[in-house]
Amino acid sequence: MPAITKVVLRNFKRFDKLDLLLKPGLNVLLGDNEAGKSSVLLAIDLALSASRSKIESLGVEALLNAAAVDRFMGSRRLVADLPKMLVEIFLTEGTNPSLNGRNNVDGRECDGIKLEIAVPRELEDEVKELLQDPDAPFPFEYYAPRFATFAEDSQIAFKKHVRHLLLDSSRIDSEQATRVYTQSLFSVNADAKARSRLESSYRKAKDEFRDAHLKEINEALTNYTFGVRTSSKTNLGTDLVILEDQLPLDVRGKGRQCLVKTSFALRRGGEGTQPLHLLLLEEPENHLSHSHMRKLVERLSQAEGRQLLVATHSSMICSRLDLRKAALLGTEPSKRGALSDLSESTSKFFMKAPDNNVLQFVLSKKVILVEGDAEFILFEELYAKHAKGSTLAEDGVHVISVGGTSFKRYLELARLLGVRVAVVRDNDKHWQKNCLDNYAEFRMDNARVFADPDDARSTFEVCLYEDNKALCDRLFGTSRKSLSVLDYMLANKADVAFELLDKGASELRAPKYIQDAIAWIRQ
Repeated sequence: MPAITKVVLRNFKRFDKLDLLLKPGLNVLLGDNEAGKSSVLLAIDLALSASRSKIESLGVEALLNAAAVDRFMGSRRLVADLPKMLVEIFLTEGTNPSLNGRNNVDGRECDGIKLEIAVPRELEDEVKELLQDPDAPFPFEYYAPRFATFAEDSQIAFKKHVRHLLLDSSRIDSEQATRVYTQSLFSVNADAKARSRLESSYRKAKDEFRDAHLKEINEALTNYTFGVRTSSKTNLGTDLVILEDQLPLDVRGKGRQCLVKTSFALRRGGEGTQPLHLLLLEEPENHLSHSHMRKLVERLSQAEGRQLLVATHSSMICSRLDLRKAALLGTEPSKRGALSDLSESTSKFFMKAPDNNVLQFVLSKKVILVEGDAEFILFEELYAKHAKGSTLAEDGVHVISVGGTSFKRYLELARLLGVRVAVVRDNDKHWQKNCLDNYAEFRMDNARVFADPDDARSTFEVCLYEDNKALCDRLFGTSRKSLSVLDYMLANKADVAFELLDKGASELRAPKYIQDAIAWIRQ
């Protein structure tokens, strides 16, 4: 069964250049909004579909890299310099000679399929004449797609070497999207011979209905009669619907549609059906509740016998399905694919740990890790006070609360991705052992641990009280009969933090180690 080993994009949408390695089985695409996750899925779909109509409906101007167009328009505007859009799909080696060749950017002999959108040679003279006019626009209308294999076989539209399905949950309730999805699944579950036989039977049944049930009405009419539509727009493929418990799927809620459509696409076909080689899932978490999300993750993790490429914004999906299978897309090429080097123990930790913010961490440039609710509640206010008028949002800094034992897991991610990380923690009465020696393996330029060096100031609450005694005594000292103010603060950490934020924010002063962390993360 063929699987994609590498996707090469040149001048495709936001990517001037992308070489993305994929593995058999599950692959997860991570990235912020506009990082290009959808573009990668679209590029694969266009190349494997070999459909000119899809490209025409999208428009070349929407596919060709805008920066490449701008560079050309600012240059001498020679025909030879016109940018070309390229998508190459490298496949695992098979036995089909029509796929194998050197027609690829690497120039090596391997299996693959490519899509190129460029100005055909026969039109170059016409375009050259057009570009002599300094006010002429970019010649999008002269561009045309060309599909071929690495062996220069141009018949791939008829051969479908890789049977795939793209499921976009953002358009899950679109009538057109539902129809396309159903037709695609019908094509997967019935080969060409079976589809032809079924479509013929369907047309015959329509004719029989007309002859048997419309005959009486038509005999009473003159000049005009009733018939049944049998055009290409109303055939078996367009009239099929997917039923669940005898109800059409399109009357279900969006969340249920997402789950059922994904599950249906993941199911193993029965005897005589064609195998689905590749499933492309665009944000499958859309519209799903937490319980349905867990079901989806379970089904994705158990999917076998095909390659999956999942683009997601969900921390649950990317961590529960093994972070090492994730590829990170972003503006920094050095981050792409780096998660494959994550240790097995850390990957398993995030798979089993309670719901976490691992995706937020992965997509961030600067992060402050804290170990408690109290620090998290107060940190935004403390940051604004000691960051010279700036804020967390303005500086692009994210604060994430994690358990103290999880710091090293996040620091391993930071080492792989270059995320700048300040760890803010308690010294737990032994600063040297807990805050220095404990993190010796993570001494790196982009990460630093901050804690109070005085062992007597063992926790955040102790430091907060020592540096804000007057404020804390006033807020918590009047009605405390059985506990001292500090003991009360230690016993009610989150409630104390809320009250300090609500009633004492203007007076509150951060301990020095937190001020140091704020100053360092802003560098």
